[in-house]
Amino acid sequence: MEKRGNRVGPNQENRKPYYPRPKAPAAELKSEIVFGIQPVLEAIRAGKEIDKLLVQRELGNVEVLEFARLRGIPTQKVPGPKLDQITRKNHQGVIAFVSAINYAKLENVVAGIFDEGKTPLLLILDRVTDVRNFGAIARTAECAGVQAIVIPTKGAAQINSDAMKTSSGALNFIPVCRENDLVQTIRFLQESGIQVVGCTEKVSKTLYEADLTGPTAVIMGSEEDGISDTLLRIADELVSIPMTGRVSSLNVSVANGVMLFEAIRQRSLSV
Repeated sequence: MEKRGNRVGPNQENRKPYYPRPKAPAAELKSEIVFGIQPVLEAIRAGKEIDKLLVQRELGNVEVLEFARLRGIPTQKVPGPKLDQITRKNHQGVIAFVSAINYAKLENVVAGIFDEGKTPLLLILDRVTDVRNFGAIARTAECAGVQAIVIPTKGAAQINSDAMKTSSGALNFIPVCRENDLVQTIRFLQESGIQVVGCTEKVSKTLYEADLTGPTAVIMGSEEDGISDTLLRIADELVSIPMTGRVSSLNVSVANGVMLFEAIRQRSLSV
């Protein structure tokens, strides 16, 4: 990625549009499965966005696995009965889950934000795998003006019809960037002049003490484990949401809303 002061990415004349998806009604974007060796191969060759590929263990190294590896498609080898639970049709040991959206390139999104003279507010989700939580998070993020959601290639919620429905159509309007390595992604954002702030209960400093008015990317972690230790170590700042009740944690989608709207509150006061 080319670094250009506070902007990164390819030359503007070669850059794809900042928002890569048309603003279509949620009903027009539905996830689907493709099964059978040849149909899945054709879907990959056609550039379909594949969320996940399931391959029967007994098949060995079929051609589709090599195509998936070259395209960076998350692949899992599973027993045949698991595939039979998904579809009773002749799947030939291969099922692909086609994403309901087209993923955006993070460098293009970041460059577009700076080119438009806006202050970045991005959201990074570390191992948030619940589909409905993801949809609710996307809905809140879009309402808060977040310019992109970043998810890992592995260990992320599948963006299917349930996610689309829970997001109330927000996933039609907010770019989602799928990255192979969140560590490299965070370093890229930091080199671009964007501070990375992790929300975790492991620190005493609260989000109300942090400065969220500048270019910021917020990391939210899984409900089970929170943000991974590796990402916690490289974040620029760690903050917590103060609790006064007997329950010690919030649902990740609720915590996400608290974080994002504190950033909005601070930014409205700084104008």
